[in-house]
Amino acid sequence: MIPDLSKAIVTLENIPADWIGLRAVRETVGYRNARDGKPQTNGTSLNQGVMVEALVKGQIGYGATNAFDLEGIQVAAHAAYQQALAASKWSIYPLTPDVRPKVVGQYISPYIRSLDALSPGEINDLLIRLCQTLQVSEKIVQTNATAITNETESWFVSSNGSEVYQKFLLLETHYGVTAQDGAIVQQRSNNGYLAHCYQGGWELFPEPDLWERAQRIGEQAVELLTAEECPATTTTLVLAPDQMMLQIHESVGHPLELDRILGDERNYAGGSFIKAADFGHLSYGSELMNITFNPTVAGEFASYSFDDTGTPATREYLVKEGILLRGLGSLESQTRTGVLGVACARASSWNRPPIDRMANLNLEPGTDSFEDLIRNTESGIYMESNRSWSIDDQRHKFQFGCEYAKLIENGKLTKTLRNPNYRATTPQFWHSLSRVGNESTWQMYGTPHCGKGEPNQAIRVGHGSPVCVFDHVEVFGGGV
Repeated sequence: MIPDLSKAIVTLENIPADWIGLRAVRETVGYRNARDGKPQTNGTSLNQGVMVEALVKGQIGYGATNAFDLEGIQVAAHAAYQQALAASKWSIYPLTPDVRPKVVGQYISPYIRSLDALSPGEINDLLIRLCQTLQVSEKIVQTNATAITNETESWFVSSNGSEVYQKFLLLETHYGVTAQDGAIVQQRSNNGYLAHCYQGGWELFPEPDLWERAQRIGEQAVELLTAEECPATTTTLVLAPDQMMLQIHESVGHPLELDRILGDERNYAGGSFIKAADFGHLSYGSELMNITFNPTVAGEFASYSFDDTGTPATREYLVKEGILLRGLGSLESQTRTGVLGVACARASSWNRPPIDRMANLNLEPGTDSFEDLIRNTESGIYMESNRSWSIDDQRHKFQFGCEYAKLIENGKLTKTLRNPNYRATTPQFWHSLSRVGNESTWQMYGTPHCGKGEPNQAIRVGHGSPVCVFDHVEVFGGGV
């Protein structure tokens, strides 16, 4: 593919652009789903095409084609050139080819068992058995299990000599139940909807404790039907890593996107309470808050070696010891804001331009074991698995709900609580971070459906976190 694209680049030399880039993508997705022990969806899709970027008089234009041929690429390149030329008349932030440096390299997801190691029939049998295992009681009114495979290849070449190849092997799995007793309905899942998203092959699923885990999820759903409602109070909140994933995503990831801070997203997804002048000195949270942008973690869902403009990916602190250092911004956004960013220009498909997106955002581990975190909490609530979320368009005020909770009394987990929720403002919440679990509590999860941009782009992200303790947080139940 790269030699073909390199040949196409040569044929585009007659276009008087300052720089031209070609990004070809081929994505094959397999989707399998079972509900109540019966297969519901079985299918495979193929999506492929080429995006052309042209830099003309300081502006970038885009054109795309779903054909891997020279004629289609030439048509797309002329469209990109004309778009950039037209935009240059109203230039506000002229760019130079420095935002597209030359790069050569490749990346391939680590894996042991390929994504075709299991046949569709074997996958269906696995999902059906999962549904059967989840069905622990007649009060379980629905069971579901899903497995999604994704093999994506991308090739990037440019007029200044870039040649990058990346291949991603992705596995997304989910299973969960709905339980009902009269008017009371509760849901329980495997760490939240599609939270188990990783890079790799079928060695990732089934997990060693799959059947025990599935049975426990069914039992916990039934347990929630008779559990007490989460009390309305201000208390110590202990969050499991599967809920910290959502917390990091919504109250750290999105507020730090530089294009959002610049106002590019306000029409669709909102802005941010963070200002460009805040970077380098703003106290975002307590000294225990250490957030890294890290696309280099093996197996994490959004790992890569280069973003979709060819910028090499490196591990960088966004927040260190509570101080805001960097934003989630591409070279274009860094030029516009004068703020340090990261290699995060990403596109969801071949027919979308790359924009500022979080990738792997991780909270670094602390020093306490899970047992110590609970033992040192005299009174509080422990919550797992995201169920709902709401956050304002400046990423300031939020309200999140979880599937499952336990009361903490005198340093021990005691009774189960249902409909647990909590709310706060982002600065208040992160400044209340008082203890951070050690590496033994650190877990990583992911999501394939982070939405942003017009036209919309749903993209994959990964988040890793230890168990965390927050002081003086407002919690409440479903009736409040």
